Amino acid sequence: MSINWYPGHMHKARKQLREALPNVDVIIEIVDARLPYSSQNPIIASVRSHKPTIIILNKSDLADAAVTQQWQTYLESNDNIRTLAFDKSQRQTLPLITHLCHKLAPHKTKRVKAIQAMILGIPNVGKSTLINLLAGRGIAKVGDEPAVTRNPQRIAIDGNIVLHDTPGMLWPKIKNSHSGYRLAITGAIKDTAIDYEDIGFYAADYFIQYYPCALVERFAIDKPSGSALNLFKTIGNKRGAISNRGRLNLHKVCELLIHEYRSGKLGSISLETPAMINAELQQLALHNQAAANKNRGKKNNRE
Repeated sequence: MSINWYPGHMHKARKQLREALPNVDVIIEIVDARLPYSSQNPIIASVRSHKPTIIILNKSDLADAAVTQQWQTYLESNDNIRTLAFDKSQRQTLPLITHLCHKLAPHKTKRVKAIQAMILGIPNVGKSTLINLLAGRGIAKVGDEPAVTRNPQRIAIDGNIVLHDTPGMLWPKIKNSHSGYRLAITGAIKDTAIDYEDIGFYAADYFIQYYPCALVERFAIDKPSGSALNLFKTIGNKRGAISNRGRLNLHKVCELLIHEYRSGKLGSISLETPAMINAELQQLALHNQAAANKNRGKKNNRE
C-alpha cells in the first residue's frame, strides 16, 4: 500500500528529536495495542540507541488481550524496554508509568533534578490524552484527526518528572505494505489519504481469517467462509448498502466495516502478532535481496 503523507512539521519533529535525546533520561513511546509493531516509528528506534524506554500499549481495551500479552513478552526481551498495557479508563495504572520512569533512571532518583522523559507516538495513537491524564489537567490538545500536536512542550507531572511532548510523527516510507494497511484501518493516517475500498478488502480478509466470530456477532450473519466481496454483500443486505436495483454500494459497506472496527463495535481485535511480523519481515528481506540482485545483474550487463 502506497501512502504519501509526510507533512513538513514531521520533518522538523524528527530533527528536534535527534537534538533533544542526549538530554533525555527515559523515552516513553505510545503505540497502538492493536498493532504494536506497525505503530512504532522506526525513526525513534534508530535514534534512541540504548536509551531506557517505556512502551505504552495504548487502547488495550480494543485489542485482543492474549495477543497484547504476546507483544509485551516479545518487546521486553530487550533489557532496555519495559511495557505497560493501558486504556484511558484505567486511571489507577497511571502511577505505574512514573514508577517505571524512576526504575529506569535510578541515577536521577537520588538527585534533586527532575527526570526528563520524552513522550513520543505516531498521530492519533492517544498520546495527548495520556499526557492530560498524567498531568491531571487539559494541557495537550486532543483531537480525532492525526497530527494535532504541532510544537514541542514541557509538562511537569507528579513524581518529579518532566515530560517533553513532541508532535506525532509518521515516516516518509512505510516499507512493510501490511503495516500501511493496518495504520489506515485504525485511523492513524488521514482518511483523505486512503481508499476505503482498498483497506476495506484488506480488513475483511483479515477478519474472516482470524476473527470470524466477531463478524457473526456484530452483523448477525452466518460464519463467513467465502471471499471479502461475499461478506460485503451479506453486510450490505443487513445494513442498507444495496440499491433497489440490487447493486452493492461498495464504498459505503467498506466505510461501515472500518468505522465499526475503529469504534470497538466489532470487539477486541488485534491486527498483528509477533510471529506474523517476523514472517512479514523475513519475506520483505527476501524481496529486497532479490530486487538488489536483479539491479546488480542489470548493472553488470550494462558494463
